[in-house]
Parts: sequence; structure tokens; C-alpha cells
Amino acid sequence: MTRERRMALLATLTLLGVTAAWGSTFFMTKDLLERMSLLDYLAVRFTIGAFFVAALAPRSLTRLSRESLRHAVVLGLLYGVAQIIQTAGLDLTPASVAGFITGMYVVLTPVLAALILRTRIGGWTWFAVALAMVGLAVLTLDGFSIGYGEALVLVSAVLYAGHIVGLGAWSKPELAIGMSVVQLAVIAVVAWVATVPDGVAMPTHAADWARLIYMAVFAGALALLGQTWAQAHLPATRSAIIMAMEPVFAALFAVLFGGEHATRRMLVGGVLVLAAMLLVELLPRRRVEAEVTHLTV
Repeated sequence: MTRERRMALLATLTLLGVTAAWGSTFFMTKDLLERMSLLDYLAVRFTIGAFFVAALAPRSLTRLSRESLRHAVVLGLLYGVAQIIQTAGLDLTPASVAGFITGMYVVLTPVLAALILRTRIGGWTWFAVALAMVGLAVLTLDGFSIGYGEALVLVSAVLYAGHIVGLGAWSKPELAIGMSVVQLAVIAVVAWVATVPDGVAMPTHAADWARLIYMAVFAGALALLGQTWAQAHLPATRSAIIMAMEPVFAALFAVLFGGEHATRRMLVGGVLVLAAMLLVELLPRRRVEAEVTHLTV
């Protein structure tokens, strides 16, 4: 196995760990948001995450060039604005439909990569994308309608796809920490701007603070750091398909720790998404995709 292939495998495992961390937060977030608004939660979560990563490597920001700093700010804005727009859409959209539409970034990522990066997307990759979307539909959908809320969630999915494409083009392993700090800080600023007019309510129970700190540090700061590093070694489309495992992990943790029961839909949908991920990992690289790794804008 070549060094490049070993690094790609390590990046895949890292990104898979990131999606597992994200998936572990769903049942905890659902409980926490009964006592805290979503925008307040996002603002506090990403603020803690930014300070945590900055404290780990205080000199990481000095390694960023002006160009890298600008890229990190753009990526943070994409992610932060996507969070706000998705939040607005969630108020008007059934959770199952919103989850599926958000997962559309799996399709939108190769489309944006082709348009922006001039990437050639191979047939096997499109097949894997379609397989992942079918799995997400089985896993999340229970009826579907199109309205204003659904449109907002779709816009957020486009922005998430843009974030994935941008990370794939701009991220470098040696700059991962510094870029993560900037992204987290920008996301926090966007969330604070959105929530300050209505006031900010902090958690009042120690258990809620424990959940929030876990989600800020492990599923926030360290997860974004892992994603930023991993995408320096993986094409954007491949990353998006791996990240489609997030709702699979969410369902798994909900069954293990959230008191939910496993269903046939969970199993079938999860197997389809897993099959899509394995498809892009196990097929020869040249048959899966050939991606240009520089941004043309």
C-alpha cells in the first residue's frame, strides 16, 4: 500500500469518526433544546469550540497566510449561514423531510465540484451518490411536500455542499488547526448575530452544561478539525458520501442510548448508505473518480 493510499485510508477513518461524533449528538440535542433555543445553543457551542482549539494550539493562526485566512472565513460563513437558514426551515418543515433534504448535499457536492472545480465525476461515483440518497430516503422520509420551509432547508444543503467542496479544495494538513479555529469563530459570530436580538439564555443545569461541552468539544471543535484535516486528503464527492453515514450513526445511537427501537427502515436505509460508502472506498480509485484539487475561483 502506497503512502498516499495509507493517508487516504486514515482520512476516511477520521471522517467516519467525525460522522459518528455528529450522529451521537442527535438524541442529546433533542433533549437539550427542550430547555434552550437552537440559536443560543449554536452560539455557545461554537464559541466554546473555538476557544478550545485555540487553547490547544495558540500559534496555529500565525501559520495561516492571508489567502488561507480568507478561505477559512469563507468556509465559516458558508457553514454558519447554513446553520441559520436550516434552523429557519426546521420551524416550517417536518423533521424527517428536513433530514432528507439536508442529506441532499450528497448529490449537490459532486454537482458543485463539477461546476466550480471542473471535476470529472465517474459513473461509479454517481451510482454511489444515488445509492446513498435512496438509503437516506428509506432512513428518514415519511411523506414529503414542497413548501417555503423545504426550500430554506434545500438552500442550507447547497451551502453545506459548498463547505465540503471548499474544504476539499483549500484545506492543507499543516493548516488544519488554524483553519478550524477561524471557521469555529466565524460560525460562532454568525450564530451570535442571529440570536442576540432576542436575548441569550444559558443552560441552568449541570447535566445540560455537560452535554453542551461534549457537543462543543468532541462533536464541534475536534470534529471540524478532523473534517478539515481529512478533506485535505480526500476528494469532495468521496467525503460527502462518507458523511452520509451521519444519520445512520444518529439512528444507531438513538437505539443504543436514546430509548428508540430499531426498525426495518433503519436497517435497510443504513445498509444502503453503508454500501454506497464501501463502493467508493473499495473500487479502484481510477474507476471511482478523478478530481482536480485546485479551486478555479
